Amino acid sequence: MQYWIMGGGGIGAALAQACVARGSQVLVLSRTNPQLAEVDWLAVDNTDQDALAKAIADYPLPARVINTLGMLHQGEQQPEKRIEQLSEAAFNNSLRINTWPTLAMAQLLSQRLTRTTPLQFAALSARVGSISDNRAGGWYSYRVSKAALNMAIKTVSIEWQRCFPHASIVGLHPGTVATELSSPFRSSLAAGQLHTPAQAAQDLLMVLDNLSHQDSGRLFAWDGQEIQP
Repeated sequence: MQYWIMGGGGIGAALAQACVARGSQVLVLSRTNPQLAEVDWLAVDNTDQDALAKAIADYPLPARVINTLGMLHQGEQQPEKRIEQLSEAAFNNSLRINTWPTLAMAQLLSQRLTRTTPLQFAALSARVGSISDNRAGGWYSYRVSKAALNMAIKTVSIEWQRCFPHASIVGLHPGTVATELSSPFRSSLAAGQLHTPAQAAQDLLMVLDNLSHQDSGRLFAWDGQEIQP
């Protein structure tokens, strides 16, 4: 099986390694080289659709595309506890990183898909993007950008069901993983709630293995349970 993995951070690199261990071919699309054995790499900013289009132009479509990009905090941008802390710049930055790349890649894939092309596209979302599950509030930029991602996934799935019935798109919630994204927020976690990137990669691949194109548009947690919007 061939994979394109967007992002070479903690989860992206772990997914690439897990796919190679399965005997799959992997192309990582990221700004920095993850330097993984038997993994091909293209230097690209996944938020730049023009650059992304040029990077993948000469590559045949894979069986699976996984977008691992995600940003909760960056430099001075931190999760907002109150509405007064929200800024337009932070909000737009969250959308640029957490929402736009999935839409950009879906558009590029749509230009090459046919009615008989089998393809599975997955994007890492988050349980905090579920409107029905929001009981704590806060984290405005992150929550809204992930909720927007979930809506993007659903909307693309409807179009693909009509135009490309063998292609699917889903959202995946990896749980809390020991990466840079979660590092400031782990102290209150109960034992067993923090997953290693390697564990997360295995869990996510198992979820994908058990999905079909009929599951397109839905959001699933690392344990296979569906998360409601």
